[in-house]
Amino acid sequence: MLARCRRQRQELVCRAGPARRGAWTSSDSRVTAMTASIPRRSGTPPPDSGRGAPLMRAPVMLETEGWSDYALLDSGNGRKLERYGRYRIVRPEEQAIWSPRRPDREWDAADATFVGIGEEDADGRWRYRTPLGETWPLAYDGIRFLGRFTAFRHVGVFPEQATHWEWLKARIATAPRPARVLNLFGYTGLASLVAAQAGAEVTHIDASKKAIGWARENQEASGLRELPIRWICEDAKKFVAREERRGNHYDGIILDPPKFGRGPKGEVWDLFADLPEMMRACRRLLAPEPLFLILTAYSIRASFLSIHELAGECLAGIGGVIESGELVLQEEGGGRALSTSLFSRWWRDG
Repeated sequence: MLARCRRQRQELVCRAGPARRGAWTSSDSRVTAMTASIPRRSGTPPPDSGRGAPLMRAPVMLETEGWSDYALLDSGNGRKLERYGRYRIVRPEEQAIWSPRRPDREWDAADATFVGIGEEDADGRWRYRTPLGETWPLAYDGIRFLGRFTAFRHVGVFPEQATHWEWLKARIATAPRPARVLNLFGYTGLASLVAAQAGAEVTHIDASKKAIGWARENQEASGLRELPIRWICEDAKKFVAREERRGNHYDGIILDPPKFGRGPKGEVWDLFADLPEMMRACRRLLAPEPLFLILTAYSIRASFLSIHELAGECLAGIGGVIESGELVLQEEGGGRALSTSLFSRWWRDG
């Protein structure tokens, strides 16, 4: 369906596999297929049009194959078996409607299994084969961080984001000036650490004090205390509005919003209601010669075309390239591909 949703669209697959040098393939180098550009339809005019409409590319499948501390081992029957460092973990995965390939004994031998209860597993719990510590060490390309079993089945890292990390590293490292990057809904800070390590000055925003504390722990674990990162616990909408009033601008913006959330003072975030204005505000926060904008959307019932068209509308007149599609995890050994989220990202072309 994705590869041929319209006759003029072809699938673009970009493969990624981080921990070993030379293993990455981005959309700027080798790809497995060509992609057609989608004509830009008229929409809401941008705040400072004049550079022309962005080139629109979709669908694009960004694949992460895993690295030394992560692998998708198997999936099926509504679950996935993953390796995070020294632990093997089983979690729900409703998109894995096929059958597992590995024997039951491998699944049964997992160190931890999350059993979901209720809508989106909000009332689930972890079951451990043997007692485990609260945290355990993980690493990605020189950045060390902590895994942690949370009440919402997450462990502090979304491995499929690795393809974005390598992509933004390349743009920051080759930028003509030191980049200022804003990371909204930044969670445990891995994207912020990647960007700062590449040479950016980063402002990291998250509404959760626990997430900010975890992000600081990750910075300490990496031995990167000297990196220029501001960790701010605040409602993303309020922060963006204040930055706009102050006239501040950023060379790159990362957005990884939840479907629904609450700020530290009870502020409500609803992706479908709030994302359009957030994207327009982020456009206004971009510097006159910006580098990139990355949007990722998890756990929403929508096509990637929803955020693709929104990005095209909000970034009209900025030039460059917008590509949208899905983030995909590749099973170990070149097996099946598991889609995890939708994305849309823009960058300056040339």
